Amino acid sequence: QVQLVESGGGLVQAGGSLRLSCAASGIIFSINAMGWYRQAPGQQRELVASITSGGGGTTIYVDSVKGRFTISRDNAKNTVYLQMNSLKPEDTAVYYCNVVGRPYSWHAPQEYWGKGTLVTVSS
Repeated sequence: QVQLVESGGGLVQAGGSLRLSCAASGIIFSINAMGWYRQAPGQQRELVASITSGGGGTTIYVDSVKGRFTISRDNAKNTVYLQMNSLKPEDTAVYYCNVVGRPYSWHAPQEYWGKGTLVTVSS
């Protein structure tokens, strides 16, 4: 069983910053990638950013956050971070941690989700 615990959400003014953290624990053999999704009220859930655990960390970002958000990870702690700068009201959403990994070496990779942390950006 894998648990993902997110933290760092909150209320900030436009232009402010937050750093989200997600720590994975439990039965996990390996993690292939970690990332963040978000879902705003009345909208579809979208991928915000992701990073691979190997190869130094290959990152991808949704266009709307490029240049403002930075994803990073600490493999030793099975933790992924999302540094969010220059926040905009349209960034308001519930942010969900996502992990792709194997619970055991012989298992195919599968996805795990956190319960979400709310980010509210006021104008």
